[in-house]
Amino acid sequence: MSENYKDEERRVDPENPFPDMEPIEPEGKKIKGQYLLKWIFFLLAVIYILVSYYHAPVLMRVGRYLIVEHHPQKSDLIVCLAGGNIERGLAAAEAYEKGFAPHIYISREESPDGYELLKGRGVNYPESIDLLIMLLEGLGVPRSAILISDGVVKSTWEEAMAVRELVKRKGFRSLMVITSPTHSRRAWLTYRKVFEDLDVRLLMIPSKYSKFKPEEWWKERRYVRHVIIEYEKLIFYNFKYLL
Repeated sequence: MSENYKDEERRVDPENPFPDMEPIEPEGKKIKGQYLLKWIFFLLAVIYILVSYYHAPVLMRVGRYLIVEHHPQKSDLIVCLAGGNIERGLAAAEAYEKGFAPHIYISREESPDGYELLKGRGVNYPESIDLLIMLLEGLGVPRSAILISDGVVKSTWEEAMAVRELVKRKGFRSLMVITSPTHSRRAWLTYRKVFEDLDVRLLMIPSKYSKFKPEEWWKERRYVRHVIIEYEKLIFYNFKYLL
């Protein structure tokens, strides 16, 4: 054996005895990884297609669930729930005009921040209930047909309790409750709970003057906000009042 060859053999790096050789990756693992990656992309594509195709039906169900609607019938009292004065007031005035009930009940809401300060400074700023009364009278409802809550109500539950006291005092046996479509489910559950021990017929009438459409509510930001908030309140009401 030549001395040159022996010298080269002595100079071999002990940490890398085969410098010209690359590590051999197991063929099976490489194929398995590629196969798994293809399936992941395929599943993602399927999920995307399903969401794109079915998102509208799912969202429609989300919107429709909030709406509870009964056929109008002659009743002792029309209850126009506080909030959404115009759309609810229009529906309440129409129900009165058609002779469904001889009276409309409305609630006094909590005054906005700063209202007492304005009042103290002599500024005549109408409350929400004043505007609703003006609207109803402008639509032909006489002031004598409008019943007003004795106190302030801060929630749908408090409003239902106030209506309950009026019903017991007046001996009413049937109510038409008018509200916004997105509020009708929570209102229905609330009134059904509050009146569960009384023999009173309840009808929930969502206002047709609302522009909320369950078929496309997600296309308008304000209705997206309404739906999200309403579901949050439904969860809260279920835990606090309904269960």
